[in-house]
Amino acid sequence: MRSNERHPFRAMGLMTAISSQLVGSVLVGIFGGRFLDEKWDTEPLFLIIGLLVGLAAGIYAMLRLIRSFFSGDEK
Repeated sequence: MRSNERHPFRAMGLMTAISSQLVGSVLVGIFGGRFLDEKWDTEPLFLIIGLLVGLAAGIYAMLRLIRSFFSGDEK
């Protein structure tokens, strides 16, 4: 098989990994922020911070995954 052929299952796997990383990191940030808000009684502050940090972490992990996918380094 040629190495540049398209594989639909690899593409579906990449999309699944991207979506699960984004959703997972955002959820961890939201629930972590809610936990800290309840602990220190600062209602929306840590929720918003956790959401933004989770989103940034998810985007960073997504970019690393895409870079490793297209470079051929599969770990």
